[in-house]
Amino acid sequence: MNFTTALARLLVFPGLLFALPAAWFFLWVERKAVALMQGRVGPPFMQPFFDFIKLLGKTTPPRKGVADLLMRAWPLLAAASAAGAVGLLPVLPMSGGFEGDLILLLALLEVPSMCIIAAGFSSRSLFGAIGSAREAVLSVSYNIVFLMAIVSIAASQHTFRLEALAQLPASPLRWLGILALLVCLPAKLHLNPFSLPNAEQEIYSGPMTEYAGPELALWELSHGLEWVAATGLVATLVAPHLTLWWLAAVVFVAICFAIVLLLSVVATATARLAIDSTVRFYWQCTLIFVVLAISSALFTRLRS
Repeated sequence: MNFTTALARLLVFPGLLFALPAAWFFLWVERKAVALMQGRVGPPFMQPFFDFIKLLGKTTPPRKGVADLLMRAWPLLAAASAAGAVGLLPVLPMSGGFEGDLILLLALLEVPSMCIIAAGFSSRSLFGAIGSAREAVLSVSYNIVFLMAIVSIAASQHTFRLEALAQLPASPLRWLGILALLVCLPAKLHLNPFSLPNAEQEIYSGPMTEYAGPELALWELSHGLEWVAATGLVATLVAPHLTLWWLAAVVFVAICFAIVLLLSVVATATARLAIDSTVRFYWQCTLIFVVLAISSALFTRLRS
């Protein structure tokens, strides 16, 4: 992939020019779907964008020393890494890429979670520290399943290149890995039943308690970009290989939209789990996934 192609993917599609509106749109779909299922009207179409602009016009609370620099840096780093992850998605045919870009994508997807953990402890708030501790425990729990699913998909297709994975025909182990990714997405996106780090009824906004103004706007933007990157990763693995660029883009957006609706419905229909129940759930999922993955790999090898 040359410099021009990389710049176009990062800035145009599926980069910032697409990712920013898509982030606000997915946030609106989530809130609207939850509202409709609860019998409410829900926010207007432009509300996430209006909230972002409103927060940009507010002031941040005064802080002193290194804590101020750190609390300003974490949301900026989280948003930048999420945007970079979106730019790596091989949505269009012959979009380039490089060997091992899947590993870079996984690393960029983990940065926002690490920033949230650091932000809560940097805020010197009791509620922020509790939220960060919950985020750390949750991240360790679901990331075992998440990383195992990605590695199993890549190993079954014998490549860590995203474009090659998107073009190769699906195997049983690949579909099993995609199912495991879907199980991990509610925890990665802080949705019920795994919304422990930002449980408003218990710890206010968790790691975000001491944030306001432009910094909080960047956190909201980072969350929206995580929606695009996480659902986009699943969409690129699910979508069939298409040669027409406009059809590939339409299918990609449609699959992402369907995943957002699915996760929103699950979040509305479930209650928040306690931290011990969450850890137990993902450890059980890990054991089940290991057994199924090994069985699928042996079955595939026997058939070949």
